[in-house]
Amino acid sequence: MKVLLATLALSALPVVAFAQDAPKFFTDVSPAPGAAAAWQEYLAVMNPKGALDDKTKQLISLAVAAQIPCQYCIYAHTRAAKAAGATDAELKEAIGAAALVRKWSTELNGNMYDMADFKKQVDAIWPGPKTQ
Repeated sequence: MKVLLATLALSALPVVAFAQDAPKFFTDVSPAPGAAAAWQEYLAVMNPKGALDDKTKQLISLAVAAQIPCQYCIYAHTRAAKAAGATDAELKEAIGAAALVRKWSTELNGNMYDMADFKKQVDAIWPGPKTQ
């Protein structure tokens, strides 16, 4: 029953995302003192008026959810991405990009590839400001 309630609550997330009170599933599954703070954090990070638009944030969230994997998150962020105007092709592309990151992370980490050599090669492919 809790799974059903959480799923139903997550499906409403795009609609209630900027409501004052946390959805019921936040209070059902979060420790009492943390539920309100968790909701406020969600509102702050997922604010569609931030540097990234809502559709982009939802596509990123969906891609991460697919890799965790979290069926609740996949459901909620698919709904939210579609509500923000994402197409099925965009959903598939975001998930595909996440799958590539996971694949190459496994290959590079598993083979303990030299980080300095990796950075030189990446900098040659994508010149621009160096990152740490």
